[in-house]
Amino acid sequence: MECYLDNSATTKCLDEVVEVVANCMKETYGNPSSMHLKGVEAENILRSAKETIAKTLKVEEKEIFFTSGGTESDNWAILQTARANKRSGNHVITTKIEHPAVLNPMKQLEKEGFEVTYLSVDENGRVSLEELKEVIKPETILVSIMGVNNEIGTVEPIAEIGELIKKSNPKTIFHVDAVQMYGKLPIFPKRMKIDMLSVSGHKIHGPKGIGILYISEKVKITPLILGGGQQKGMRSGTDNVPGIAGMAKAIGIIFAKLDEEKEKLESLRDLFIDEVTTLPGITVNGPAKAAETKEFAAPHIVSVSVEGIRSEVLLHTLEEKNVYVSAGSACSSNKPAVSETLKAIGLKKELLGSTIRFSFSIFTTKEEVLYAARSLGEVLETLRKYTRR
Repeated sequence: MECYLDNSATTKCLDEVVEVVANCMKETYGNPSSMHLKGVEAENILRSAKETIAKTLKVEEKEIFFTSGGTESDNWAILQTARANKRSGNHVITTKIEHPAVLNPMKQLEKEGFEVTYLSVDENGRVSLEELKEVIKPETILVSIMGVNNEIGTVEPIAEIGELIKKSNPKTIFHVDAVQMYGKLPIFPKRMKIDMLSVSGHKIHGPKGIGILYISEKVKITPLILGGGQQKGMRSGTDNVPGIAGMAKAIGIIFAKLDEEKEKLESLRDLFIDEVTTLPGITVNGPAKAAETKEFAAPHIVSVSVEGIRSEVLLHTLEEKNVYVSAGSACSSNKPAVSETLKAIGLKKELLGSTIRFSFSIFTTKEEVLYAARSLGEVLETLRKYTRR
């Protein structure tokens, strides 16, 4: 059995998505900036995609911008908003557990003279509203907090955060990295006081290399790419029509059964946790570990620490059984760095390098989950024979 449980890194494209992408490449291949029929056909695809996406977020179509993915969306939102609003203040707020696509732009802002406050989190990865309230000041121009943590699956109190920000300083812009949230949980920017929101297509069974940045029409932000004036001059360059069409197709399918799939993923997550917690030396990290905190847990992510065995060893040993998982964030998995998220939640030092992530999707089955848990047990038994003294 092949058991792919690394869906927070990337997801398999839906068959319908592959068909749409191929059709755009073979049939509706015109440049949407062209005035002839082929260009109009491509432009109509873009308009339809914006309509589909805007409906899921309950925002205006003119507030949807297409990017190359979540990293670009995060970079654009953070860097270009901070720079555009520098005259109003130089203070920015984020958390210690953000994705590198947020943390690295924050480091860049510090080099440019901005003051950045990094919020701490509790043992479940949740931001403290009290701490946030204390650090917001008149000079605060931007707050960027992720919707769902990509490593341990913590769901942040986004609606409460948005309300608090606007009460404390109505001029402060609120950005949410929703890469692991969109398509898994409902999120409505207007209602939640979100000014900008980042999405990545390949996390929701769409193509790689395509993403979304929702920008409220009230936000002051400078263009990302200058050129031919596409996307209202905010991000010039020929539009990625096949990617946009494929992502929109995936979004339409995913959101048609959002509640149903959420319940299915939650049941698979709980089943997996029940199975692996019977194994010796296993620790489940984040809010999914206990019933009383599970309401703060994303339905598709389980972080597991294994006492005494390095995550890289465990990952490759599971791979031999056709179980594919991740050692933390896939965006930094090729670098021997300790997870900032795991440090921020206070994980024991000896477990920091012994943690792997299992993440599920709409394709994941009960049989795969049980096979993965059983394989983990077999792998642990084998590896511990070689680590005993």
